[in-house]
Amino acid sequence: MQLGAFSISLSVKDLAASIAFYTDLGFERFGGHDEHGYAIMKNGDTLVGLFQGMFEGNMLTFNPGWDQSAGEVTPFDDVRAIKDKVTAAGHEVIQEQGGETGPASFVVIDPDGNPILFDQHR
Repeated sequence: MQLGAFSISLSVKDLAASIAFYTDLGFERFGGHDEHGYAIMKNGDTLVGLFQGMFEGNMLTFNPGWDQSAGEVTPFDDVRAIKDKVTAAGHEVIQEQGGETGPASFVVIDPDGNPILFDQHR
């Protein structure tokens, strides 16, 4: 199963302070919009998403169809096919968005309570 780009998504209290902190660690702004409450920071192939007011807690994120630079990967495993494999293995999907094609997402919880977001943008 090809899961796509990997990042950690952090729920932050102060977006500007978090951007400054990760910049001090050598990360550069890669994406996001302050007015929408998020920033994507990158250092080499390492991605950290900073999200203020969007969700509680931190989560692992996979982006099917993208590489670590948000470039399209073809072919790729569609998020709905990944979800079908995850549910067939007996894991419960706790959130799901999207239609039959195109962008969609879902969340599962690992055995230790960590949320994992599968978020396809294409």
